[in-house]
Amino acid sequence: MKMVSLFCDGSSLGNPGFGGYCAILRYKDKEKCISGSAKNVTNNQMELKAVIEGLNSLKESCSVELFSDSSYVVRGINEWLSNWVKRDFEKVKNKDLWQEYLKVSSMHQIQARWVKGHDGHTENERCDSIARNEAFLAKQSSQNEK
Repeated sequence: MKMVSLFCDGSSLGNPGFGGYCAILRYKDKEKCISGSAKNVTNNQMELKAVIEGLNSLKESCSVELFSDSSYVVRGINEWLSNWVKRDFEKVKNKDLWQEYLKVSSMHQIQARWVKGHDGHTENERCDSIARNEAFLAKQSSQNEK
């Protein structure tokens, strides 16, 4: 099974507001960057979207070491998700995204690790910058449409 590192971050301008996400996948010396944006989203939604899109781009089962500065994402994956599933996601925010996460993560072995944001972690800083840029571009695009 391939060992892949997944670095991810999300951003929103307002909560909710225009949002952006970024996922960087690394396998040996190869790297792939995935990013995107959405309107009227929260920071947590974009954090989770980064994870989903990163995992969704994997073409085979992998052992994934996931790095995020979002305690919501890391604790959700490592601690809360099994109970949410047992309760059928009753009273869980972002239920649709967590259910999508379950689908895209099912064939992988995932270990989520928290990294301190804005603390010089190279990949986290890159993801943060790209996610924020995606959010700004979405906002700018929306303003240009008016």
